[in-house]
Amino acid sequence: MRGVDFAINPLDGVRIAYRSTGSGPAIVLVHGTALSQVIWRGFGYVKELAADHTVITLDLRGHGRSDKPHQESAYRMEFFVADVLAVLDLLRVEHTDYLGYSLGGRVGFSVIDAAPERMRRFISAAGAAGNRLGAFDRVFFPGCVEVLEAAGMDGFINSWQVYSGGPLDRATRAAFAANDAQALAAYMRMAERDTGVPDSRLAGFTTPTLLLVGSEDEERLAAAEHVQAIAPRARLQVISGVTHGELLRHPDTLPAIRAFLAEA
Repeated sequence: MRGVDFAINPLDGVRIAYRSTGSGPAIVLVHGTALSQVIWRGFGYVKELAADHTVITLDLRGHGRSDKPHQESAYRMEFFVADVLAVLDLLRVEHTDYLGYSLGGRVGFSVIDAAPERMRRFISAAGAAGNRLGAFDRVFFPGCVEVLEAAGMDGFINSWQVYSGGPLDRATRAAFAANDAQALAAYMRMAERDTGVPDSRLAGFTTPTLLLVGSEDEERLAAAEHVQAIAPRARLQVISGVTHGELLRHPDTLPAIRAFLAEA
């Protein structure tokens, strides 16, 4: 990927790779676990949204071309939140829409909790306000963290393809291959201990929120239904027949996002 710039997280000096494209109201796109900002171009989101937005994509720490610390403590949620805010601050973006997939959605809930004044609207695509023990074994395959630590990214990719019964798409495989296995494992171990935003705080969220989730993504669907019942301005939209990994590529997903952004 060409032309990335870097912001510095003020909490610990970690460099965060980002790109900004287009003009108009800002929207920041934040990827999921083991992916990077390249997915937003690969799946057509940047091209579509840059027609009338300033589209900001970034690599969270431990992913893509951002720095990849190996210490588990570097992946506390407060650091992920500061990654996003560091990019927005550097670009002098005071208010933004936010689209987060999976991990990016979970980070988005915490960004709202920490700095609600920065968020205009929030789209959580297969995200959740918190994590549950064993989440990565359920999203990828059982024992995935141990495979990362013992066999690296190649072992992780090969094991996932065997477990899922088919090859990964080109964009996803490229994003995965760019990762540092030890950094990714450190992130996963810390993330499983992250309890997320508590219900008492979700109940005070006033950011207009779209919860997008596939009907076959049972764990994230339950999480989205839970948020919808608590957060006063959260709306749930279920894409029929879609799993966790299929959501961004499904032809109904981007039109649903566009429709939400087009509302007053």
